Amino acid sequence: MATNKERQEREARERLTVYTARQEVHARQGRRRVRDNVIAIVGFVVIVGLAATAQFLYFSAGPGAPAPEPSASGSPAPEEGQNVGAPDPSLSENREWTGTLTLNDIPLGITLDGVNAPQAVAGILQDWEDGYYEGKTCHRMADSDGFSLLQCGSLDGTGAGDPSFRYGPIENAPADDFYPAGTIAMARSGGDAYSNGHQFFLVTGDTTIPSDSAGGYTVVGHVTSGLDRLQSEIPSAGIDPATVGDDGTGQPAIPTTITALSLQ
Repeated sequence: MATNKERQEREARERLTVYTARQEVHARQGRRRVRDNVIAIVGFVVIVGLAATAQFLYFSAGPGAPAPEPSASGSPAPEEGQNVGAPDPSLSENREWTGTLTLNDIPLGITLDGVNAPQAVAGILQDWEDGYYEGKTCHRMADSDGFSLLQCGSLDGTGAGDPSFRYGPIENAPADDFYPAGTIAMARSGGDAYSNGHQFFLVTGDTTIPSDSAGGYTVVGHVTSGLDRLQSEIPSAGIDPATVGDDGTGQPAIPTTITALSLQ
């Protein structure tokens, strides 16, 4: 028969065994929690990295890439001094060209200055010979005191540029940044002298446009007749309120299309 002392020692050993077992279980659980936390952290970092990469690709090259703004030409900036798809300035013949630009059913007499803006005139001549302008829209209008214009010729009607056709330099820009009513000038991207392309703007009221880091805007010609009718029929109807941007410009309320262009 076990003595009292032996019984106490046995119970102490049993308690120690139970305690040790519990400590081991607790330690295993702790190690498992640490392992699980490490796995979770690593997984989180991997997920965040993949998400960041996916987001970068989506917004830089995928469908989330920002569309060019309908301000100036919106085309990707070419390398400094690089013309893409533009004809030699000699196509302008360094002379004045006359013709008619028809918007909707409004004929505008125009002149193009191949003497002072030979590269821009050559670009317009090439587009005219290719039949580019017919059917292109005038997608952007400004109609406020000191800033009135109608911009036309975008490749897709949104103001986006054409990466296959862009050129410089800026020619014949006014030193005082003043563009009187009737001026025809080339649109371009801000700060980029080599982003002229298909798009041009007709100044419908005396306008001042500050030069940017690249300079002013190439004055390629002038409207010689029909401006009064244009002003009374298109700018007078205002801008479509659903399209007004932060700069106050938007699509003309009366949809406007280049229906014809003739030059000689």
